[in-house]
Amino acid sequence: MTGRTARADVVPLSAEEEAAWRAFARAVLIVPRVLDADLMESQGLHVTEYMVLMNLSEAPEYSLRMNELANFVSISVSGLTRAVERLERQGLVERVRSAKDGRGQVAVLTRSGLACLKKAWPVHLASVRRHVMDHFQGLDLVAFAEAVTAIASAEIGPPVRRGAR
Repeated sequence: MTGRTARADVVPLSAEEEAAWRAFARAVLIVPRVLDADLMESQGLHVTEYMVLMNLSEAPEYSLRMNELANFVSISVSGLTRAVERLERQGLVERVRSAKDGRGQVAVLTRSGLACLKKAWPVHLASVRRHVMDHFQGLDLVAFAEAVTAIASAEIGPPVRRGAR
C-alpha cells in the first residue's frame, strides 16, 4: 500500500459493521443520483444546481463568493463554475465582481432563480422524503446526524477548505 499503510493492530470490521459500511457507501453514491433524476425529470434542474440556488437563497443579499459557494455545495471550484454558467444562461444566477475587493467573483441569485427554487423545492423535498427520510423511521436522527456530520467534518477538506458560515 502507498500513502496510508495498513497497520497490523487494526481490528477487522464485525459482520454488522461491514454491512453498515457497505450500505452507507452504496447510499452515498445512489442517493445523489436518484435525487438528481427526480429534479431533472420534473424541473430540468440538476441537484447540484438546486444546491447552488438553495445556498444562495440562504446567504445575505442572496450572494456568495464562488469559493465559499463551492465549499457549501461540496464541489470543486471548477465544477461550481460550470454549474453557475448553466444557471447564468437560464437567468437564474448572475456573476459579478466582489464589491469588497474587486478581485473575486460573487454569485448572486436572481428573482427568476428564487422563483425556480421555490418551484423545485416541493419536488426535491418529496424526493428526499421518499428516497431517504422514509427509511429512517425509528432511528435516532440526532445521533445519526451527529455521526454523519463527524464523518464529513469541515476539517477533512476537499473540495475546498471549509470555513464557518
